[in-house]
Amino acid sequence: MKMIAAVDRNWGIGYKGELLTRISSDLKNFKTLTIGGTVILGRKTIEGFPGARPLPGRKNIVLSRNKELDIEGAMVVHSIEELKEVLAGQESDKVFVIGGASVYEQLLQYCDGAVITKIDEEFIADAYLPVLDDMDRWKMVDESEEYEEKGHRFKFCTYVNNNPENL
Repeated sequence: MKMIAAVDRNWGIGYKGELLTRISSDLKNFKTLTIGGTVILGRKTIEGFPGARPLPGRKNIVLSRNKELDIEGAMVVHSIEELKEVLAGQESDKVFVIGGASVYEQLLQYCDGAVITKIDEEFIADAYLPVLDDMDRWKMVDESEEYEEKGHRFKFCTYVNNNPENL
């Protein structure tokens, strides 16, 4: 299972339920990587999608403590144990954790890799990803050249978790 996110210099990922910025190259990369696979996300994240609808072309699994939550077109699970049962037998390279902050935090230890778009800016943020660069088990293994789009400079970075826990 992999994590995918766009972060600013402070590893901020969102503000008031929205992305910090929208970079079309990042969104295209996200779609290319996740299409045909499974995405795991929280309730607030799916509520931020257009029409609060699941992402098309992907199996959407919403991790939420709310036992009453029902989202058409998505599977809702209420615990890591339940998620583990649902993911049993799936190819882990096609499973992506896509946010928000609490879902990243809960599943970080189970991810064997991460695709992080690093945006060379500081935004006002109220949601953050743990700083992988500061964690011994995480190592950046690839970094793209720097791109620029609409004044935003960014790189695509690939990380591996040297000691992921089994989900």
